[in-house]
Amino acid sequence: MQWKEITIYTTEEGTEIVIARLDILGISQINIVQGHDEIDVLLHKTEKYWDYAEEAALNKQPAVQAYISDVPENESIEEAVRESIEELKALEPELGMELGSLEISVRMVNEEDWANNWKAYFKPMPVGEKLLVCPSWEEVPEGNTRAVLKIDPGMAFGTGTHHTTRMCLELLEKRINAGDLVADLGCGSGILSIAASLMGAGETYAVDVDPVAVKVAAENAQLNGIDMNKYFIRTGDILSDAEFRKDIAERKYDIVLANIVANVIIAFAPVIPELMKDSGVFIASGIIDDRLDEVLSALDENGLTVCEVCCGEDWRALIAVKK
Repeated sequence: MQWKEITIYTTEEGTEIVIARLDILGISQINIVQGHDEIDVLLHKTEKYWDYAEEAALNKQPAVQAYISDVPENESIEEAVRESIEELKALEPELGMELGSLEISVRMVNEEDWANNWKAYFKPMPVGEKLLVCPSWEEVPEGNTRAVLKIDPGMAFGTGTHHTTRMCLELLEKRINAGDLVADLGCGSGILSIAASLMGAGETYAVDVDPVAVKVAAENAQLNGIDMNKYFIRTGDILSDAEFRKDIAERKYDIVLANIVANVIIAFAPVIPELMKDSGVFIASGIIDDRLDEVLSALDENGLTVCEVCCGEDWRALIAVKK
């Protein structure tokens, strides 16, 4: 399949605003590309690999890449992206932050090229105290004593190497107990839900609006030998589909995970308490520092108290409990 890669050049702090714009347009297949400083770290410290780096193609500029399949029904999406980014340019003075050039470039890529061009940067990486995240094409390091989570993100994003996912995994390790019921909202490659299963969850529910992500999550679960009688994958939107939300909420979860972006976490805030047991916890990540206060306010307004916040450069992750 051919894919259209739409690259929007911005700044580190502008990344999430651009992602939010794409999310409004229904574009969920994205790639965050960090700038010069992060690339230097990547090249010199193996533990600092990030998801899907593509240094040369972007001349070391921060950017967000959106991917849409090259089919007739998607012909209008590129123009919609351009219009949305033009609106964002006009709003920049009101936002009070530098958004960069917001220039857009477009190219066609083959699915195979896209799926493979970042693999050289993704290496086995320890996370927390007990887990080793290892790409499916790499050998487990000799002498490893950690639980191994094999992952092949395919066309769905999430390797555990970005700060947002890493912090989520670390918080999950601290809070999970054997037999817990876990829900992963926006499961992507399935890394968080699979990790929960490897850490002893009784049952895990992985949910995503994107059928590609659901397919990849299922493949990764099988790659890790997960018991598919205790690992459930669902396609649907808990925000717009009341019946789907009711179905998911029939089970009350010990842990609810959401590694997404701030605006989606804010939108989820009224729904999260419905999913949680009274003693349950909500673990959220993907929050840029500038949006943390908004997220905290939204959770507070919906009956959740944040008891811990973690930092990874400009990104934040948190744990919240019911009041």
